[in-house]
Amino acid sequence: RHTPPTTAMATAALCTSSFAAHAAAARSNAPRRSAAPLRCAAAAASSSADGAQHQQQGVVAAPVGVSVSRRAFGMGVALVASALDAGANPAAAYERPPAGFRPFIDTIDGYRLNRPEEWIEVKGSGNDIFFRNPASVEENLFVGISSPSSTKFTSPTDLGTPEDAANKVLKQYLNEFMSTRIGVSRKSSILSAEQRVATTAGPDGVGTVDTTFYDIKLRISSYATNNQYGLTEADRPQVCEWDRVLLSTLGVSNGRLYELRVQTTFERFDTSLPTLTIIRDSFKPFEVDIPVT
Repeated sequence: RHTPPTTAMATAALCTSSFAAHAAAARSNAPRRSAAPLRCAAAAASSSADGAQHQQQGVVAAPVGVSVSRRAFGMGVALVASALDAGANPAAAYERPPAGFRPFIDTIDGYRLNRPEEWIEVKGSGNDIFFRNPASVEENLFVGISSPSSTKFTSPTDLGTPEDAANKVLKQYLNEFMSTRIGVSRKSSILSAEQRVATTAGPDGVGTVDTTFYDIKLRISSYATNNQYGLTEADRPQVCEWDRVLLSTLGVSNGRLYELRVQTTFERFDTSLPTLTIIRDSFKPFEVDIPVT
């Protein structure tokens, strides 16, 4: 919840005036009465009629004799800065997700998405994030990001056309699924490759910009034999191990290539498509400060 600007100004005024009063008292060696710890909030000033009147005028007077530590003053200033920054930073602004979803925001790498609330996070997968559906082991999502020290990207079009990008993504996936088992084969196809333009927040949360995405849909099936050492091909009949549909969304921000990958089984695809579409459309990289390496 954003702190209203008037509340933030009142908070800053209370903290600043209280600290100034404390410093003046120290210089004059005037005795100070002990007081309860200061509550650095506008509500404390409205506890009396005079406080309410001052608050309406935009000024909050500090009680005489209240001692304010440097730490309390610093916390008040930090609170004001955080409140003001939340209004400008697109990552800090709250957008209500659809029913059944929870927002996920990475303010370090700079991206956000909505994920199903029943999906659980998996640690140690080697990806930036990884969530999976506990009801279906083959239904999951993860995000991968290129290194800031590698190739600098300006748009997914740096990869070529959507079809060019789809071929590169498919080749990468087949390398990941490569198996050393005897008698294993993969069948794959590109179901679609499209360019999409979505409106996202501009730099530092100012205005909006049109961001280009590549949406790629692939199908990969794995076949294997239960008798790897059969002498003839008839002795090594292959059966389907798994059949999956993989959705890859590519976007660029901070000079880096962001990939959202969502996958499910071919049998569940039609049923899961509304959920997968919400995840895909909510995926938005945004500008952040990334250290130069």
